[in-house]
Amino acid sequence: MNELADTLTRVERIEDSPGQHRKIRPRDAATLILVDRSKSEPHVLVGRRHARHAFMANKFVFPGGRIDRSDGRMACIGKLDKDSERRLRFGVPKKYTGKPRMLALTALRETFEETGLLIGKRGAPAACPPEWQPYANSGITPDLSALTFVARAITPPGRSRRFDTRFFIADRGHVALDLGDPSGPDAEFVELKWLSISAAKESPDMPTISKTVLIEIDRRLEARGNPPVPYYVFRRGRFHRLEID
Repeated sequence: MNELADTLTRVERIEDSPGQHRKIRPRDAATLILVDRSKSEPHVLVGRRHARHAFMANKFVFPGGRIDRSDGRMACIGKLDKDSERRLRFGVPKKYTGKPRMLALTALRETFEETGLLIGKRGAPAACPPEWQPYANSGITPDLSALTFVARAITPPGRSRRFDTRFFIADRGHVALDLGDPSGPDAEFVELKWLSISAAKESPDMPTISKTVLIEIDRRLEARGNPPVPYYVFRRGRFHRLEID
């Protein structure tokens, strides 16, 4: 499936203007792709970013963002599956033992901040930093077992913002509470939409990397077993698609 990496490379050369930010190191980030399989074709939840954003302005993206220190202090229940846990450790120094857990919690925190959806189970969390207060107020503890690690991608060099993003998926059925759509003119997302995977892949407002991950997820949903996780990294002037087994 190196054709996906080749497509990313072509788009990178045609659409993007790297700039002169070569020394910026990518920051750890996590994204959650919420999947609704109740329809004939799976749908995914996306939000349109505000036009004022410097990164992915006006684009439909999945909820997500960079790690916050509070994510390491939040109580949770459940565990990531063994494959996700092991794959999330790929390329991470051994001393950062809590990184997989922290990344998964980042994905959940960003999701409730940007969509109002709390993923977890009933029961007040034992520890709750201020950033996670909506969970405590709602009597819900985040559940890591709802998440599966499915992709990783690093923003190419030269950008003013770079992220080392881990993509997770979760089923819509794991949503414990909907606090209401927070999107609007003054919010992170100006609108939220559930799009079929085929419609999302064809949307001109979806970033190419998001479409690439959707292709990977579409194949994953149809596959048997637990296939390797694709890892997109830019080296020597082009994207490379690696696999984390």
